[in-house]
Amino acid sequence: MLRSSEKTVGELVVENPATARVFEKYGIDYCCGGKHSLDDACRERGVAPAALLDELSQASPKPQPDKRDWQGAALRDLIEHIVSRHHAYLKSELPRLAELFAKVVRAHGEREPVLAEVSEIFGIMKEELDAHLMKEEMILFPTIVKLEAGNASGAPCSIEHPIARMEYEHESAGRALAQMRHLTRDYYIPEEACNTYRALFAAMIELEADLHEHIHLENNILFPRAAALQAR
Repeated sequence: MLRSSEKTVGELVVENPATARVFEKYGIDYCCGGKHSLDDACRERGVAPAALLDELSQASPKPQPDKRDWQGAALRDLIEHIVSRHHAYLKSELPRLAELFAKVVRAHGEREPVLAEVSEIFGIMKEELDAHLMKEEMILFPTIVKLEAGNASGAPCSIEHPIARMEYEHESAGRALAQMRHLTRDYYIPEEACNTYRALFAAMIELEADLHEHIHLENNILFPRAAALQAR
């Protein structure tokens, strides 16, 4: 629990990059304005320091692991979990990361050309994931829910093809993640990096972890169980 607002905005982001999301929410500049104290930043933006401290204290440094055993859960519940946790996370985080990439490339791209390449890979992955989420939510997931409810007439002849397509797109996302990690040397942050740079790479590590868990739940649990259900 944060109990002091004496630290600078920049110091707080360095200690826990997840706090960058909170500062962005209130329009507080943690990069160029990172030397401002939290009190000064709150005063400038008209934010109550106590309320901001409370939000900063709750900023999780990384996605918490999912401890529930989904093998025996209803598929409807698993789908609801995937959509409310992982899909919602991507819908919120991908646009934010795109903005951070644009800022970092503008500030550091001339000195580090690889950043533009990483940004391009991210942009392609983002577009693919945006379409991927829509296809799952509009087509595949409702079909699986109908199958589980025993409404075979509401499902296509086979879900084998849509599942294969989703798994192919998962592989594409996995390749993009691996490429970006390789190009950034495991998201190495140079000493001269600004706080936006640091926040970007910390968020990319979080994104990678969340996508790995997300894909695991679908490829290894949801899809095999749904296919077995239809086969029966």
